[in-house]
Amino acid sequence: MLNRGTKPKAWNGPQRCPVMVPVMFLVSVLVALLMFFHKNDENPIPVYGLPNQKWNGFESLVEFNPEREFRNGTDLIWQIPDLPKAVLFLAHGCSGRAVNFWDRSSKCPKCVGLPEERLLVLRALARKFAVLTISSAGRCWTFGKERLIVEDIIRWWVKRQNLEKLPLVALGASSGGYFVSALANDLKFSSIALMIAEGIFDQMDIIEDYPPTLFVHMPKDVHRQQKITEFMEVLKNKGIDVAEIECMELPLSTTFLSDRIPGLDQTISARLFNLFKEKGFIDENGYMKRDGRATPWKQALQESKTTFLEKDLVHPVQEELNLAFAYHEMTSLQSEQIFKWFESHMT
Repeated sequence: MLNRGTKPKAWNGPQRCPVMVPVMFLVSVLVALLMFFHKNDENPIPVYGLPNQKWNGFESLVEFNPEREFRNGTDLIWQIPDLPKAVLFLAHGCSGRAVNFWDRSSKCPKCVGLPEERLLVLRALARKFAVLTISSAGRCWTFGKERLIVEDIIRWWVKRQNLEKLPLVALGASSGGYFVSALANDLKFSSIALMIAEGIFDQMDIIEDYPPTLFVHMPKDVHRQQKITEFMEVLKNKGIDVAEIECMELPLSTTFLSDRIPGLDQTISARLFNLFKEKGFIDENGYMKRDGRATPWKQALQESKTTFLEKDLVHPVQEELNLAFAYHEMTSLQSEQIFKWFESHMT
């Protein structure tokens, strides 16, 4: 949920009619819940009640049909929907590549389509955003020569596709978020979204017309949350529109992984859930006790005699376990709010 410090209106007082007592009791409970969950700018509102997104939820709306080429020593993959209304540049995190955002196809045989990345692209295409992804030169993005190269690539690509008149927006995750925060000082973005990244605002002179900035972060990362709060204040003091989305932990279930990962069936998903439960990796409510990276689930899987996981599904499962723990991972769950943010700044 976007937080701009808005306050709910007060509820009317209870009626005296005895018949209404149960109803007014429920109203009182709702009021108490609203007061409990309402936060001001210093305590942002978490996002609850997220839609039950599935990996194939966009099949009736859009299909992957990307183009790929190399320019200035790096990899470009893109897709333009019919009648696009905006251009979205996506920047991956450390160890990521452009191929992570797209499903494997005849046009992109090396694409891998990681669960969260692919859903972000599908959501964008369904909302008529042309999508451009670029691979970093090294493991993570850098802010010197590479920034100039990517700026040049984006300008060149937008001109070649005759999309100059459309709004340009950007989303970067982790290292990609730092990169987008710097790139926004050079390119004219309508707005940007920084995911699990606070940006590098303490290392640069912020231009006067810096774009509206949305921070999508996971509050378990307390240090990053503190920096985001600090930088939001810096940007607001410069008259820049800012907002944030907090991404909370999610419980695993027997179908959680099969719902989110293409090629992973419900039987394997249920076996993995039961294995995690047996090994104590999740609590009684299904929540991960530790981040997926710190959980020895791969070792437990190797030792298991009942569950086999194909090699190309290991990375997707790892990503979804990280997402469920909600400390530091790419997420598509808040994409509805993210794209509404972009669209609200495209006039």
